[in-house]
Amino acid sequence: MHVLTKQFIDNAWVASRAEARLPVLDPFREAVIGEVTRGDPLDVDAAVAAARRALPDWRDTPEARRGEHLDAIAAGLEARREGLAELSSRNNGKPLAEAHQDLDDAIACYRYYATQARALGERQGQTDASGIEGLSARRYWDPVGVVGLITPWNFPLVSSAWKLAPALAAGCTVVFKPSEVTPLPERVLAEVVMEARLPPGVVNLLHGDGEGIGAPLSRHPGIDKLSFTGSNPVGEKVMHAAASGVLPVSLELGGKSPILVTEDADLELARDLVMAGICYNAGQMCSATSRLLVHERLADDLYAAIDAAMGALRPGNPLAEGADMGPLVSATQRDRVRGYLDIADREGLHSKTSTPALPEHGFFVAPRLYRDVPPSSRLWREEIFGPVLCARRVADDEEAIALANDSDFGLAATVVAGDPDRAEAIARRLEVGNVWCNCDQVAPPHSSWGGMKRSGIGRELGQAGLDAYLEPKRITRP
Repeated sequence: MHVLTKQFIDNAWVASRAEARLPVLDPFREAVIGEVTRGDPLDVDAAVAAARRALPDWRDTPEARRGEHLDAIAAGLEARREGLAELSSRNNGKPLAEAHQDLDDAIACYRYYATQARALGERQGQTDASGIEGLSARRYWDPVGVVGLITPWNFPLVSSAWKLAPALAAGCTVVFKPSEVTPLPERVLAEVVMEARLPPGVVNLLHGDGEGIGAPLSRHPGIDKLSFTGSNPVGEKVMHAAASGVLPVSLELGGKSPILVTEDADLELARDLVMAGICYNAGQMCSATSRLLVHERLADDLYAAIDAAMGALRPGNPLAEGADMGPLVSATQRDRVRGYLDIADREGLHSKTSTPALPEHGFFVAPRLYRDVPPSSRLWREEIFGPVLCARRVADDEEAIALANDSDFGLAATVVAGDPDRAEAIARRLEVGNVWCNCDQVAPPHSSWGGMKRSGIGRELGQAGLDAYLEPKRITRP
């Protein structure tokens, strides 16, 4: 039984001011495996105060030294690889292989931003053309200050790495709130931070829910920037709270991503990319390609291939070898997805998918494909966050592109075409932040992540991810 009733503040575990606690579940066994504090605004006050005290010294720490700390965090995660992957799988419900991949991504992210920290040090004070005779200028980059970081439950350790690593590389101090649904793997970060010898107050980790920690963190006057990943309704609340202090915000929100398949596409490749896009992590991805737009000549064959692949999946114990899909993360999420299946029935949508046998326990929902879904359908337009795929056949690329762009969201897309140049030409016209052509959804640390429209504000990963925590400064002098 994991008891998470303390908060990590100033490099020490201190009792939360909150008395209320929340259960932490194993979504496969439907069993309580721990409890976590709901958190309290006084916890936020203490953590922000610690971060503010630590900011001057951490800001002045040489960038190369900050890079050493980030490398040490990566090493600490690597040393805990097996135990952390199992803990993440047990708490989140994702198959163990996916949990290992998450851990690899997180480790790579800390190492990447360790190199970026060193590169930042090398470019400080670069000469900048003044444009005025007799004057010279230099350019510097300062940390934005104390940042509040809020992450979701679907990718433990990964979402936090995408925020923590660049923030620390930039010289910011942080108050980090992981999801109360999956707090177990994130808690280990506190141990790793201690081993990496980060000074007290640089990283503060607060357990709790939106009411106890999220909302008071979002409106705290001691925070200089907010970075949030999660649902649109909560993201809007974060943005509203930040408006009163004119705080900069980074928001990575929802998606309703399309996958476009042309008539000359390789059928097996298209099937595999569709399956990966909607069934990985049981469809609990903001980038899940949940809208399939397939050329009418290939549609029936691809539908049949997807139905067969979905029926052949092996949902089961995420820790067991052979299971290729785990449960949804919670009963709440399962019921949400089931609610959309009820909507599909009311809308008269049709699925021919042979659903695989599900375990007798666990928050499972069998994957399914709905064919010829009208664009007016709620299933077509709203983010479901589960293994539910909506499909439409199209006559040509123009129709596919128009339907793909007819969405409130613009996070990601996939294009599958026989001609790579044609795939890229289609990709250029899609109103999204990331497009994968004839390949899996990959997001290495040096890339870029973020979307257009209601999918968010700003970018994570790559140089843009570091710039999100920096303020450029230009100094001009004779």
